[in-house]
Amino acid sequence: MPIAGARRPGRSRALYEEVRARIADGSFAAGSALPSTRALAAERGLSRATVSGVYEQLAADGFIESRAGAASRVAAGAAVPPVRSSADTALLAGQAALAGPLSAIGEHMAGLQFPAPVPPRPGEIDFGYGALSGQDFPTAAWLKALRAVERQRSPRLAYEDPLGNLALRRALQAHLAQTRGLRCALEQLMIVSGSQQALDLCARLLVNPGDRVAVENPGYRIAHHAFEAYGARLLCVDVDAQGLRTAQLAALGPARLAYVTPTHQFPLGAFLPIARRLQLLDWAAQHRAWVIEDDYDSEYRYALRPEATLQSLDTQGRVIHVGTFSKTLSPQLRLGYLVLPPALVQPFAAAKRLSDRHAATGPQRTLARMLEDGSYSRHVRRLRRLQQARQRALVEALQRHLGDQAELQGAAAGLHLVLWLPGLRASQEAALVAAALARGVRVYALGPYFHPHSPAASRERPAGLVMGYALLELERIDVGVRRLAEAVRELKQKAAL
Repeated sequence: MPIAGARRPGRSRALYEEVRARIADGSFAAGSALPSTRALAAERGLSRATVSGVYEQLAADGFIESRAGAASRVAAGAAVPPVRSSADTALLAGQAALAGPLSAIGEHMAGLQFPAPVPPRPGEIDFGYGALSGQDFPTAAWLKALRAVERQRSPRLAYEDPLGNLALRRALQAHLAQTRGLRCALEQLMIVSGSQQALDLCARLLVNPGDRVAVENPGYRIAHHAFEAYGARLLCVDVDAQGLRTAQLAALGPARLAYVTPTHQFPLGAFLPIARRLQLLDWAAQHRAWVIEDDYDSEYRYALRPEATLQSLDTQGRVIHVGTFSKTLSPQLRLGYLVLPPALVQPFAAAKRLSDRHAATGPQRTLARMLEDGSYSRHVRRLRRLQQARQRALVEALQRHLGDQAELQGAAAGLHLVLWLPGLRASQEAALVAAALARGVRVYALGPYFHPHSPAASRERPAGLVMGYALLELERIDVGVRRLAEAVRELKQKAAL
C-alpha cells in the first residue's frame, strides 16, 4: 500500500509521523504489511537507510514488527482511535443540522430502523433465518462452470441488456417451466441483484405517496419497509393456517398492489390454497391492482410439489413473480429474478439500467452454465435432502426437550419453522431471547414480524420464535434446543415467583 506525501524538511520525522497516523486511523490495519524499505525509498526519493531508520524507530516504539527477511507488519493493538473532543462533536452536530434537506423518500429512509448486524460469538448456536452453511455451497460445480465460461471470455467487454444475460434467461425460462409450471416469454424475465432489488423496483415504479398496499400480517417486514419508503400506506391483512385471509380483501376496498408469499407464508409457513389464490386474483382484477408473488423458497417443499404459481393462474397480466437464488446457492451472490407482466417490461428495464445497468455478468454466466448442464438441479436435490434432515432434527429436538410445552407451525416446507410457547406470553419474548443468548443460543422473536400499529400486534397471543435451521449441523441443533428449553424453564420459574 503506497504512502502518499510530499517531500519536505525533516522528511525522516515527517515519514515517521505519517506512518503512525495511518496506523492510528486504521488505514494500515493490524497485521498488514508495510511497503518494503526499497519501494518506499524509491517512491519518496529518500535513501534506503533513511527509511530503514524510520522503520526501526516505529518498531522500537511498538507500532510495527520487523523480522529479518520478512515484510514489516503493523503490530496488533497499535491502532489507537483518536479521541473526539467536545468541540469536534459540536462541529459534527452543527454540520448535520446545516446539511441540505433530504427528499421525501430520503426522509422515509432515514426513519427506518434496522437492527445492526451482530457477528456470532465463538461457539454460539444461531437459529437465524436467511444464512446458509458454507459447507453446502456447490464449490466444485460452481468452479467447473466458472472455468468453462471464463475460457469463453468475449473479446468485447461491454454493458449487457438490463434484463440480464441472455444465456441465463434462456436457461431460467426452461427451469421455471419444468419446476414451477411457469410459462413466460424470454422478454418477461429480468435478472436482479437479489429479491430485495426486485421489491425496490416494484415499490419505486408502482407506488405513489399515499397509495394503499395490502400486505400479510405478520409478514416480511423488509418488503413492507420497501413500500413504506416510497410513501405507501400499508393495509394489514391477517394470516391464518391457510395463509392470507383473502376474505378480508373485500372490506379493504381498492389498493395499488398486494404483496404475498403464497407458497410458504413468511413467517408462519402457511400454504395458500387454490380457492384463496383465485379470490386474490379476482380482487386484483376488480381493483386493477398489481400482485407481487414472492416465491422465496419454493425449492423446499418436502411432502408435495409446490402448487401452481399465482403467475401461472393469472389471466389479466397483474402478477409480478419474484424469485431468488439466495436460498439455494448463497445470499452473497445477489442473484434473483422477476417474471414481469408484458406491460411492465419496458419501465422496469429502464429503471434497472438507471440503477446499476445490470447484475454482474460473471455470476450470471456461471449460473447459466449450471442450469444448462444439470448441476444446479442436482445441487438443489441434494440440498433439499440436507435441509429436510435438519428440519426433522429440529422438530424431534423440540419434541424431546419441550414436549407439550411447544407447538410447531410451518414445518412442511422452507428453511424455518415457528415455535409457539403457550406457557409464555408474547410480552416475554424479549426476555426469552436474552435468556437463551446467555446460554450461547441465538433465537428470534416473532413479534417484530407484526406491523407495530396493526390490531394483530396488540392481540393477546402466546410467545413465538422464528427458528431457522439451514446454518446448523444436526448435533448442534439438539444442543441448541436443549439450552433453549432450559431458558424456557427459567423464565417460567421467574414468572411463578
